Amino acid sequence: MKSLSLLTAAFLALAAPAAFAEGEAIDAAMQEKVTTELTAQGYDVRKVGMEDGMIEVYAVKDGKTYELYLDEALKIVKQNVN
Repeated sequence: MKSLSLLTAAFLALAAPAAFAEGEAIDAAMQEKVTTELTAQGYDVRKVGMEDGMIEVYAVKDGKTYELYLDEALKIVKQNVN
């Protein structure tokens, strides 16, 4: 049973950094770049983060709330309108 506990602990030690590596944070310079780009397109950016390796943005445009997903070139690849 002790071997199983050590194996579990080793797995968690290896898996935890990978989960945090994807992260939900984005650096300030990239946030500014995303905000500038989307503001130029008429969006009022409310929040910028990362999800599933993509830039996730919550923004408002023309009275509608958008959840936008951008690729590394800052192109919108998916959007949800709320």
